[in-house]
Amino acid sequence: MGEAKRIDGKAFAAALRGRLAVAAGDLKDRHDLTPGLAVVLVGDDPASQVYVRNKVAQCAEVGMESLEYRRPADISQGDLLTLVEGLNDRRDVHGILVQLPLPDQIDPAAVLAAIDPAKDVDGFHVINAGRLATGQDSLVPCTPAGCMLLIKDTLGGGLSGLDAVVVGRSNIVGKPMAQLLLRENCTVTVAHSRTRDLPAVCRRADILVAAVGRPHMIGADFVKPGATVIDVGINRVAAPDKGPGKTRLVGDVDYAAARPVAGAITPVPGGVGPMTIACLLRNTVIAACRQAGVAPPDV
Repeated sequence: MGEAKRIDGKAFAAALRGRLAVAAGDLKDRHDLTPGLAVVLVGDDPASQVYVRNKVAQCAEVGMESLEYRRPADISQGDLLTLVEGLNDRRDVHGILVQLPLPDQIDPAAVLAAIDPAKDVDGFHVINAGRLATGQDSLVPCTPAGCMLLIKDTLGGGLSGLDAVVVGRSNIVGKPMAQLLLRENCTVTVAHSRTRDLPAVCRRADILVAAVGRPHMIGADFVKPGATVIDVGINRVAAPDKGPGKTRLVGDVDYAAARPVAGAITPVPGGVGPMTIACLLRNTVIAACRQAGVAPPDV
């Protein structure tokens, strides 16, 4: 059968940012509208700082406005909610992202609920989740949205009737991923840690999405020959071959084992990961258009 096609999320994300740059320029020229994203970072978590820095840099790359709000780790929940409420009221802010995780004294659910659903570019607000579940227009969580773009690009438009299995049932990835696949008329199974005979369930899938957070959990015996495999996992594991204390990123799928069986597969890194920030920018453009009463671009 040969090796599966490697789905290059990094290249796809770069092309998406190119289309977003064209769309942002058109919005500026035709409507004097510059999409604006406010990113709130609490504390000094190193991974969060890198992630926020990448978001700010990519905003600039596509011609969007980025506003960064850094707050100390000991900020009170009340002060953080006041900041969010102020951003809700600003007309130049079309998207609000509060970087997770938050310190222990802050309830993340309360903070996410305080974001105006029209500016919830992470797609986590219960109103956006409900709109997605009921088939209405909504801001979709970025990682599932990116997965869907990769799936459609790989398989073309014809997903109707395909069997899809999503391994993982989180509110951030698993559940919205299932809703997006249902929207495309797939037959969808959501599997999880208590699913009986998980390999057999996964082997039914024409589209297999792994989002469980367990390194190399999905082996070759989970994969239907020719299936499209989307690996959402980003796990850091020890890499003694690289030196003492060194680590490497791996996915939930054993890429080397699954690739000879699958038809197409995302690597880790370089697969789904780059799509998440690109889709955050995409959501911000869509949110800006909706708030201004302008038809969103087809990106």
